[in-house]
Amino acid sequence: MLPLRVMTEAPVLYDVADAIATITLNRPENRNSMTPEVMAAFRDAVARAAGDRALRCVVITGRGASFCAGADFKSASPAEQRPEAEIPDYERLYRTYEPFLEVFDLPMPTIAAMNGHAVGGGFGLALVCDLRVASRDAKYGANFAKLGFHSGMAISHLLPRIVGVPTAADLLFTGRLVSGAEAAAIGMVHEAVAADEVAAAAQRRARAVAACAPQAVRLMKQSLYRGAGWDPRGAARAESFAQAATMRSEDGREGVRALLEKREPKFTGR
Repeated sequence: MLPLRVMTEAPVLYDVADAIATITLNRPENRNSMTPEVMAAFRDAVARAAGDRALRCVVITGRGASFCAGADFKSASPAEQRPEAEIPDYERLYRTYEPFLEVFDLPMPTIAAMNGHAVGGGFGLALVCDLRVASRDAKYGANFAKLGFHSGMAISHLLPRIVGVPTAADLLFTGRLVSGAEAAAIGMVHEAVAADEVAAAAQRRARAVAACAPQAVRLMKQSLYRGAGWDPRGAARAESFAQAATMRSEDGREGVRALLEKREPKFTGR
């Protein structure tokens, strides 16, 4: 019998080179899911980037075959991952997503180097970044409807602003996942390349950003999102009420059971 591997590496890695920070989700054996240890370490990495005035761009990526698989349902539902029983479900959900939402607050541009699959909250992490490079054959999307509950992580707010309302409606109402190639075709990502080329493609874009005047770029980022009316935090908080209610429903419980049992769910509308 092989010995159990002890996780000695940090759950999130942080590196800086040439005024570009790279934040790497580092739990490939768990598909870089949103476990408490990953989210806490990710929040620390984002805070570190926010405090570094010399940075001109931040790249966010993952190790292994997944960028981020979203919630870790094998351990607990997102509403149950925090121990404070007195906190309402909707607040617990919002706090779960909050470390990813803080990416939007970074003053410098951010790039999602989507090395592999990004689903649910992990997909939301990609959407909250300014630019996205995808793996051509990986799968991306918001599969919440297939799980029986409402989206979170401000996805219902961000996705239509990126791909348009009709395309967002198709993806949200069906829970359909798309390949990186299709994601590029519909404007969800800026570029789709082979999996082993994602890191290099993201770094090329990061260097192009870093070569420009940093003050001008930071101010243009503010102007861009102010003019577009983007409010991920407000949207995520509003979504948390609907998500919490649907997670408590019979359909929500059935969706998670079906996922874990690897079968099609049987929804009843209750």
